Amino acid sequence: MVIADNRKAFHEYFIEERIEAGIVLEGWEVKSIRAGRVQLKESYVIYKGGDFYLFGCHISPLINASSHVLPDVVRTRKLLLKQNEINKLAIKVDRAGYTIVPVNMHFTRGYIKLEIGVAKGKKQHDKRQTEKEREWQREKARIVRDHTKQAS
Repeated sequence: MVIADNRKAFHEYFIEERIEAGIVLEGWEVKSIRAGRVQLKESYVIYKGGDFYLFGCHISPLINASSHVLPDVVRTRKLLLKQNEINKLAIKVDRAGYTIVPVNMHFTRGYIKLEIGVAKGKKQHDKRQTEKEREWQREKARIVRDHTKQAS
């Protein structure tokens, strides 16, 4: 079940590979995410000190969650990956020039997981081409819909 999507990632990057990662969260963050108060739009993944971190993810606190905790809504959260996954991604980021972007946040067997994508940046003409293809798909669907209405 998807909690939050990062549609901007598909507009800005070619996503070549996807990996599911766990996230280190505090209690109030889990409650807020379950309530759907999370935004991945401006977030990205950084590699520092042998680990990957989710940076810029905005989780709004619930009003009634906890009054004794001072929430930091955009704190850096550690991603939980296996060591061989970390090594593989680190090589791609350092040597091959890839970027790691959060794609979506979802539930897996009751746990909150983050799907990250290994991505290459799109150029401006690539973005225009993607937009043309998307527009053509909409137009085709419109033509088929209108044709089926006329036939019946």
